[in-house]
Amino acid sequence: MDIDFVFLALGLAAFFAGFVDSIVGGGGLIQLPALFTAFPATSPATLFGTNKLASVIGTSSAAIQYSRRVAIPWRVAGPGAVAALVGSWYGARAVAYLDPSVLRPLILLLLVLVAVYTFMRKDLGSASNEPEHGRRSAALAVAIGGVIGFYDGFFGPGTGSFLIFLFIRLLGMDFLRASVSAKILNVATNLAAIAFFVGNVELMWKLAALMAACNLCGAVLGSRMALRHGTGFVRRMFLGVVLVLIARLTYDTFLR
Repeated sequence: MDIDFVFLALGLAAFFAGFVDSIVGGGGLIQLPALFTAFPATSPATLFGTNKLASVIGTSSAAIQYSRRVAIPWRVAGPGAVAALVGSWYGARAVAYLDPSVLRPLILLLLVLVAVYTFMRKDLGSASNEPEHGRRSAALAVAIGGVIGFYDGFFGPGTGSFLIFLFIRLLGMDFLRASVSAKILNVATNLAAIAFFVGNVELMWKLAALMAACNLCGAVLGSRMALRHGTGFVRRMFLGVVLVLIARLTYDTFLR
């Protein structure tokens, strides 16, 4: 296969992944399969690490874009990000001891429940019901960050969607506030995973740089659209990504 065509296809995949990921997460649904299709004989760890390198720039850019228009609740996002960083590091290490695929049926069930709950609750995330954030909110954010961070380092699909849902359900945020908070935690989980992969895996640096630039462009466009169209748009995108995740995990779990 012509290498120029491969790089072009992966660049387009990274752009679309950055667009989707900047709004509700789920960019890995696009970027990772594209990498595995292009390099089927390459070590999965190399492709996972390259994917993280390509994603972290776009995720960081989306967080910056949101922060200019939406106030970041640092009292919860800060502690949550620290916990997510630690959790992601240990999650990446845990892959050596347990096959991540054992989680698929459980994650599939959780995603179905999230989709049903979000669809039934039409007002979920439409307006902010946040309390004044104190120790309780910080403790909840640490728990969310630690658990979802570990999951992201260990398995990954749906990380952004789970973060957004939990921030809305447990901390009373609207979809936009939940999305920007999720981006802060996602940056932390990506950095932790990158730190692990850089020290333990050979990465595809040139390809990662190209994909990172494309992912960044998609993230800028996606975050601007989310800010322009508001929580209703983000909610619809959220449900769409969750449904795609359910379809993908159903295929991987029962049909492959």
